[in-house]
Amino acid sequence: MKFSALDEARGFLSSNPDIDMIELFILDANGVPRGKLLHREELLAVYESGRPLPSTILGLTLNGDDVENSGLVWDVGDIDCRAYPLAGSLVRLPWRQIPTAAVQVSMHPQEGLPASIADPRHLLIKVIDGLKAEGYHPVMACELEFYLLDAKRDGNGRPQPALDADGGRPRTTQVYGLRELEQIEPFLADLYAACKLQGIPARTAISEYAPGQVEITLEHGDALEAMDQAVRYKRVVKALAHKHGMQATFMAKPFDHLAGTGMHMHVSIADAAGRNLFASEDPAGTPLLRQAVGGMLASLLESLLLFCPNANSYRRFQANSYAPLAPTWGVDNRTVSLRVPGGPANSRHIEHRICGADANPYLAAAAILAGIHRGLRENLDPGHPVAGNGYAQATELLPTDWLTSLIALEQSAWARDALGSEFLGVYLAVKRAEYRQFMAEVGEQDWRWYLTQA
Repeated sequence: MKFSALDEARGFLSSNPDIDMIELFILDANGVPRGKLLHREELLAVYESGRPLPSTILGLTLNGDDVENSGLVWDVGDIDCRAYPLAGSLVRLPWRQIPTAAVQVSMHPQEGLPASIADPRHLLIKVIDGLKAEGYHPVMACELEFYLLDAKRDGNGRPQPALDADGGRPRTTQVYGLRELEQIEPFLADLYAACKLQGIPARTAISEYAPGQVEITLEHGDALEAMDQAVRYKRVVKALAHKHGMQATFMAKPFDHLAGTGMHMHVSIADAAGRNLFASEDPAGTPLLRQAVGGMLASLLESLLLFCPNANSYRRFQANSYAPLAPTWGVDNRTVSLRVPGGPANSRHIEHRICGADANPYLAAAAILAGIHRGLRENLDPGHPVAGNGYAQATELLPTDWLTSLIALEQSAWARDALGSEFLGVYLAVKRAEYRQFMAEVGEQDWRWYLTQA
């Protein structure tokens, strides 16, 4: 675990004498940033001796409720656990009215107990260290889709696409349309400027299939650093959308009749010198690449809850929608779950297309890399790549409901070994609590279906 040195904070304060407030945050298992707003004079103490945070902060449901059987509430008296700043995470938030900076923290492995067992960033580090111990250095990148919505709901209280620069509300959109990007240019200009300031390598922007739906790619690099950037990028997108009078959402399926929102994860394995071990003139990559695919396919069902963590996540799985439906792989084929893109030999990698944009990047990456490690250790064969329409050729489908995925993870001996029983104990307790809460809530769909018919 690499925490930041005190000199980093001193240098930042010296270079930013106007900063008054510091937003301290940690990411929980649901990908929700939680923390405190500190004054400038409190910052150095955080770097010197950490900041105490309650153990419950990493055992909350998506809606912020305590989960009593997580082991982080009454069993330990909601004890204070010390978190420390991550190197390079102290940055300005240029959109804030009060001069404010943000710093990301993570639980100390010992001083942060018992909450540190539930820290999703710790889990990713554990999986990465296991690969590196055998000479494998993972390289990753994210492609994150999101919707830009109007801050106001429609007359029925439902979300609606944001107004474009002409003041109209788009009802249709052109995928890869340039006019669509031009219409949100003020937002994109601020977003790219903020990302540059924060060291987030935001690159290509694409207009996606639905009104207000955008994808921006992040540059590949060290797996942990890439996921740190993805976490901070999501916060920047939401903040800049708010500044421009919009709401950004990474919800997997915000509209039943429009495209879902995914997080495509690109991954390769390098050696200690940085050489791509998947590089090959063969479009299907090296034997090592195919073993990696085999491991991810073998672990897919047991990992699915980490890729698709919420009830809404499964509404995204629909045929002929570019969302995957089956444990399949292929070469330059967007109808499969694991795609090996084309391109130069030295760029050969795997595109993992299963995650919803609502997934926690740390946990999704940990599950992907743990699956790869399994494939390399067990020399797993993924079978022949799918050619043509992967939807039509699927012989086995992924589950399309939350509970099946939850049970699969609960019952997985591989996941307990690869991810750790302590982490899974907290995570599954949280997801069980969310499942019970979700199923207990009576709402509009129940009334529409059953009120007069039952």
